[in-house]
Amino acid sequence: MKIVLAAPRGFCAGVNMAVDSLELTLKHFGAPVYVYHEIVHNQYVVDTFKQKGAVFVDSVDQVPEGSVLMFSAHGVSPEIRAAAKQRNLTALDATCPLVTKVHLEAIKYAKLGYTIVLIGHQGHDEVIGTMGEAPEAIVLVENEADVERLRVADESKLALLTQTTLSVDDANRIITKLRERFPAIQSPPKGDICYATQNRQDAVKALSQDADVVVVLGSQNSSNSARLRELAADRGKRAFLVDGPGDLKRNDFNDSDTVLITAGASAPESVVQETIAWLQREFDAEVETATVREESVEFPLPKPLRAISVGQ
Repeated sequence: MKIVLAAPRGFCAGVNMAVDSLELTLKHFGAPVYVYHEIVHNQYVVDTFKQKGAVFVDSVDQVPEGSVLMFSAHGVSPEIRAAAKQRNLTALDATCPLVTKVHLEAIKYAKLGYTIVLIGHQGHDEVIGTMGEAPEAIVLVENEADVERLRVADESKLALLTQTTLSVDDANRIITKLRERFPAIQSPPKGDICYATQNRQDAVKALSQDADVVVVLGSQNSSNSARLRELAADRGKRAFLVDGPGDLKRNDFNDSDTVLITAGASAPESVVQETIAWLQREFDAEVETATVREESVEFPLPKPLRAISVGQ
């Protein structure tokens, strides 16, 4: 067996920032630190933080008054921020700057009187947060059929935004359809899909050609991880999305397979290495790394945490 280890893979700059923020907050304030929704969509990361004293909640009402609350990397609506203020919470914001960019675009277009078409997945934390910025102005579109059904009051005042973790190919198909139906539709000068999402998808496209099996490390509720598995499956590969080697079986593989391993943007490198070690034990696999693109993006900690980090 040969393992091809995709690069780039795993944590993106936004996830690194959010994870570092929660680590620092727990160290500085002590447990419990409450987190609105999962800090990132990864079971391993969430379980690790639970052991350190993080408490993940789905409602601000679950947080005792005066406590410390962190907003997850996926962002929250103004309604949640207001609720946190009302409960006198110390609110720390670990929203990914690329998600914040989409929120600011939504606010801008709504103020200008545009109807905003948001391409994304119903119920995803990021989509809920973005739509909360201007609920009366935003329409969610999940696929090309939704574009066909779309009716708007003024086609000359229409803008499009996207969830940051979509399949680039799927999003482009929907965008093409929107532009065909609504030629005047506006969009930001720089697209919304995250650089890391795009890079990991490009790596799977390039490297899966010579693979028999593709293993994606990531949780089932991770949008960008799920897209990586779909990309591989669409190319006719046996493709698995798993939290770690415990989710794999020996008979998922053949002794002579070439296995491409990658990881979604919220999956830690430790689970990648555990999966490699498992395949090496079971199949005496050899490993090579294939780099499709270098990444050097870093995001600073949220302002209130920067002073704390200097003092640590």
